[in-house]
Amino acid sequence: MTETPIRLLLADDHPVVRAGLRAVLETEPGLTVAAEAATAEEAVARAAQGDIDVVLMDLQFGKGMNGAEATARITAAADGPRVLIVTTYDTDADTLPAIEAGATGYLLKDAPPEELAAAVRSAATGRTTLAAAIADRLMNRLRTPGTALTRRETEVLVLVAEGLSNQAVGDRLHLTEGTVKSHLARIYTKLGVDSRTAAVAAAGELGMIRRW
Repeated sequence: MTETPIRLLLADDHPVVRAGLRAVLETEPGLTVAAEAATAEEAVARAAQGDIDVVLMDLQFGKGMNGAEATARITAAADGPRVLIVTTYDTDADTLPAIEAGATGYLLKDAPPEELAAAVRSAATGRTTLAAAIADRLMNRLRTPGTALTRRETEVLVLVAEGLSNQAVGDRLHLTEGTVKSHLARIYTKLGVDSRTAAVAAAGELGMIRRW
């Protein structure tokens, strides 16, 4: 008796990337690409149709919803498909929101074809697959929680890295300026620095935020 294939949705705003994923995955037995989406909004709508088992989701789609937001919407639905993040971004600022949103796995786009296929099969059964670099960083967060930035601290530092003032960061995150300053003080302590510039540089070196 032939097993039902695992039906995939490829969500990425680059046609070349989708074509590459399709070429790799359709050579694998038991996997079939059922649909593609060029925006996160399209991915959410297509995943809701009920015939997808695993969504391969990028994190950045230009304007509009991002991959983590789309993941949260897809995984919140009853009997929704699993979501496997496939992206180029491996910082805490990227991985933590996606994992908290309900992603079953997280791979980088330079993963070997066999690793990608194995991750898809794992995701379909609810098992987690993480890129080695991401798994290592998550383990380090667990081992040294006193030095790890919280989700909110990471959000603050990402906006600081973009050049926003404390007031502007507060406006973006719906926080008071005093609360932003408190977050920055804790960030400085955790990173062993004494300025915004040094905090951004240190966090970039440690893989907490993207280097600008």
